[in-house]
Amino acid sequence: MSTVAVNSKPHYLILDGLRGVAAIMVVVFHIFEAHANSHLDQIINHGYLAVDFFFLLSGFVIGYAYDDRWHKLTLKEFFKRRLIRLQPMVIMGMIIGAVCFYYQDSVLWPQISDVPVWKMLLVMVIGFTLIPLTPSQEIRGWGEMHPLNGPGWSLFFEYIANIMYALFVRKFSKTVLAILVILSGAALVHLALTAPAGDVVGGWSINAEQLKVGFSRMMFPFFGGLLLSRMAKITYIKNAFLWCSLLLIVVLAMPRIGGADNLWLNGIYESVTIICIFPLIVYLGASGTVHGAASTKVCKFFGDISYPIYITHYPLIYIYTAWVANNKVSIQDGAPYAILLLVSAIVIAYACLKLYDEPVRKWLGKKFPNKNKVTV
Repeated sequence: MSTVAVNSKPHYLILDGLRGVAAIMVVVFHIFEAHANSHLDQIINHGYLAVDFFFLLSGFVIGYAYDDRWHKLTLKEFFKRRLIRLQPMVIMGMIIGAVCFYYQDSVLWPQISDVPVWKMLLVMVIGFTLIPLTPSQEIRGWGEMHPLNGPGWSLFFEYIANIMYALFVRKFSKTVLAILVILSGAALVHLALTAPAGDVVGGWSINAEQLKVGFSRMMFPFFGGLLLSRMAKITYIKNAFLWCSLLLIVVLAMPRIGGADNLWLNGIYESVTIICIFPLIVYLGASGTVHGAASTKVCKFFGDISYPIYITHYPLIYIYTAWVANNKVSIQDGAPYAILLLVSAIVIAYACLKLYDEPVRKWLGKKFPNKNKVTV
């Protein structure tokens, strides 16, 4: 979820592009999810693991950008940079969620039609801050901490990870950080193997069970990415973007492992993916170089839309899911509308980027100048 532009340091354009590939896979996953009875029978099955990939990428890039700069970087400056980078699109995502909210009335969420406008707008304003709502305050019926824009939960944990990094984890030696990563990895494996559904899905509600899931999903990838940034000896990999993209698509699209009778097998698959395959993809991506104008444009485009599409697409998914549920639409009959949704999500993301996010961040950057010229 992060973009790095640091003077005197090379820019990992391939990592930007991979983040965009993962974001597109999230949208596709959510489209297929609308037609599935559960993740056991869903096509494009493991798209939700893209969130764990985002956390790992974020930890890697933040470590790369900031680890050697704290001698001249204050906590205030760090948090200011993170807010400028992330918060404008958080606000836009909530606004889009509010605009789309009443179009999502359906058999899935029958209470939507009874929600007064003032309450919906209040939830929107609270969402601007990413302060989570408890299940009793939620207005949809799914228990989400951000019911107007569900993916806001991952930004909530992204901020927690950033706070932890800035306050104390940045001071950890490699050994202490490795211990934290090993313990976090063990907690993640325990979650994956013992979860009732045999997966790491969750983290979007404010209750003990979901907070456990959210912290487990955030801790290993983020701080594992940080450790990777400190320890990896970058080499050169030819065609890295192509091979990394294919590997990422395969692991996110992989069918359910083990079925209903052997849920633990899927837990093993997800543990191996997050702990081994995602760090490998990031390492290979960081070791690659983009050659040619066309490849550069592709990586840049995917990188540019990655965060905007992730944080703005879900209100469209709510509408699509409601339509599918109300009319019992099959994936075959829904395919043209699904394609339209995907294209619309990309167009909206790009429009938000160019017409809102970049101008706002540029204005904020001038109003609150970055003394150290570090932007992530």
